[in-house]
Amino acid sequence: MATIEPEPAAAAQIAGDQIDKLRAFTADLAERGETLGLIGPLELPRLWTRHILNSAILAPLLKAGGRVGDIGTGGGMPGLVLAIVRPDVEFFLIEPMERRCAWLNEQVELLGLENVQVKRGRAEEFHDAFEVDQVTARAVTALRKLVPLTAPLVKAGGEMLFLKGAAISEEMDAAAKIMKKFKVREPKVEILGEGQLAETTRVFRARVDFHG
Repeated sequence: MATIEPEPAAAAQIAGDQIDKLRAFTADLAERGETLGLIGPLELPRLWTRHILNSAILAPLLKAGGRVGDIGTGGGMPGLVLAIVRPDVEFFLIEPMERRCAWLNEQVELLGLENVQVKRGRAEEFHDAFEVDQVTARAVTALRKLVPLTAPLVKAGGEMLFLKGAAISEEMDAAAKIMKKFKVREPKVEILGEGQLAETTRVFRARVDFHG
């Protein structure tokens, strides 16, 4: 049976005084995540590196006192991880699957998080429900599909922060027309975690002037 990856030193650096809550969440995910279909059977040996810290490293980019919408939160990455690390930010975790929403709500209660609302549904169902300062997503869909789903959630002048893989440049090329249509400005890729994490994180970052 696979064992969970030892906690990297960077975890405490990134989480600060929220590290105990992050440890509790990670331990629960390690124990029940595969059974609940939240993580694959091969993820335990890289749970901290590939999933938890890959999500948490985004925390410094979040606007203090702002509102963040996380699309397709799944098992909690990045939205719930970020909500743990940044209690000063309000989060809307948008997830269509009922059992994943049940897990997220359970974690919110267990961890005593007062800055999280779990919203069951697809992103497009909430286009007129609320506005956020920033929108996040991880392993949801290609950029050309993600932009129309998320841009209407973001207030004018807000930001997109999407965790992406090695093919992000190709995704940006394929999404050029869509980004123009939805007034996605100054798109760029930032590399986070260099010199801090064993695996760096690629983030697609852009300003949104669309107000639909």
